[in-house]
Amino acid sequence: MSYIDNILFVLLLVAGFGYFALNVKKIARNIKLGRDINRFDNPKARWGNMARIALGQSKMVKRPVSGALHIIVYVGFVIINIELLEIIIDGILGTHRIFSFLGGFYSFLIGSFEILAFLVIFAVLTFWIRRNVLKLWRFAHGDLKGWPKNDANIILYFEVVLMVLFLTMNGADYYLQGLGSHHYIKAGAFPVSGVISLMFEGTGEGTAIIIERTAWWLHIAGILAFMNYLYFSKHLHILLAFPNTYFARLDLKGKFENLDSVTAEVKLMMDPNADPFAAQPVPAEGEVPAKFGASDVQDLNWVQLLNAYTCTECGRCTSACPANLTGKKLSPRKIMMDTRDRLEEVGRNIDKNKGTFVDDGKMLLNDYITPEELWACTTCNGCVDACPVNIDPLSIIMDMRRYLVMEQSAAPKELNSMMTNIENNGAPWQYSQMDRLNWKDEL
Repeated sequence: MSYIDNILFVLLLVAGFGYFALNVKKIARNIKLGRDINRFDNPKARWGNMARIALGQSKMVKRPVSGALHIIVYVGFVIINIELLEIIIDGILGTHRIFSFLGGFYSFLIGSFEILAFLVIFAVLTFWIRRNVLKLWRFAHGDLKGWPKNDANIILYFEVVLMVLFLTMNGADYYLQGLGSHHYIKAGAFPVSGVISLMFEGTGEGTAIIIERTAWWLHIAGILAFMNYLYFSKHLHILLAFPNTYFARLDLKGKFENLDSVTAEVKLMMDPNADPFAAQPVPAEGEVPAKFGASDVQDLNWVQLLNAYTCTECGRCTSACPANLTGKKLSPRKIMMDTRDRLEEVGRNIDKNKGTFVDDGKMLLNDYITPEELWACTTCNGCVDACPVNIDPLSIIMDMRRYLVMEQSAAPKELNSMMTNIENNGAPWQYSQMDRLNWKDEL
């Protein structure tokens, strides 16, 4: 490789990783738009969650077929990055297979990469068939259309092309090794590309070098393009699944997150010794929120916004949602996709206005998510339990419900009647407090 090639390679790396760094910075900025929340407690349990769920894929295998296929792609992605490291070093230094000094271990690595690459192609083709031929319900659902549907297929095409380029590169390399070509030292084991190399029989050395170099350049360029495509894709979860599982809730899923200010007021109301006419202490600054609940993404906490960026759009949440299964409009997947879309819109607004958000007349509530969707939720936590990366759509639904009730008094008529009865009668039903204990007469 000439110095010009080295320089071009370094420029390609700088452009690829530079643009990637800018996108990471933008994601971090958008996530920090959310309210502060403490999720740094109990690090031992949090590291355990991340190791078990993000690294160990423990929730993926609840659906054995898709879980096994996903693990193949996931392991292939992680391990083949070792091969990427060699390509980067070779590209910068102008060397070829710089790790070949590892001898038998190097052969084991290359052989493992090739088998994984073949399995990844098989898994990706199976995923494509499930989406586009079999049209499984959660992939054909109405909330997965347009860009989200196309994005899923683009990712699959990307992965197949990258694996084919990798195997083609190795096949040409193996053929050139057999010819004793200069620069192509004998190193590695090629259980898959060794078969591909048979296609090059009779090919001239110069042609084989062109094929190998073209596949090599396209492979590294494709990986850098794929890395930067993550920002625009559901595959951002490749990176964010780890922090998302670390910062996920550790308490019981059914536990409702009460507001301290409201809890204190309720306790005061229920205290028989409290004087309702006595002056109460002024709440400390920050104790009473500026807004009850959430109507836009800035009202959500930063973990909820991290959840939105981490969503894999796999649809397991929606397929587990009893409201959706009975024909209601609610789809937990759509809740997360809408939150991310609105957050991106707010981020573009900030970029356009030099770091300041200018009111655009839109909100997450109504413009993206309707009250009908929110009130369809049964709060069963089925979506939370089903998510393979511990995303919590229910927390967003409940915060938006809280806004509707406490800020707009816009609860459904039946719920308003129940709350009025509790306030007046001490029970959800409309009867006099004097009649509350009449039921005991029937015992």
